[in-house]
Amino acid sequence: TYRVVHLTPPGSPCSILFGTGVTTAAPGSQQGLHLIVSDIETAHAELVERGIDMSEIFHDASGVFHRGTQEGRVSGLAPDRASYGSFATFTDPDGNGWALQEITTRLPGR
Repeated sequence: TYRVVHLTPPGSPCSILFGTGVTTAAPGSQQGLHLIVSDIETAHAELVERGIDMSEIFHDASGVFHRGTQEGRVSGLAPDRASYGSFATFTDPDGNGWALQEITTRLPGR
């Protein structure tokens, strides 16, 4: 048997599927899963308000992509609030690691 919760944010072209009996992956084995948001400050505040233990909002010292570790993290929004540059992380109850990433303008072809 299996149980499924299938979430598609309004207007989103992608979905997230949670459940039991739908994968052989061990709980907590998925790390670096990204949720894309258009306003990281609002999304961060809403999740904290709902009781999620979030990291602070940060950007990477390289100016591009965070490395999935604490290395290179710089507190606060990306300079000039560059699209793709601001992040916040959290762990779900199973131990899977998630990152919010702010994208306000998509790169061509995406």
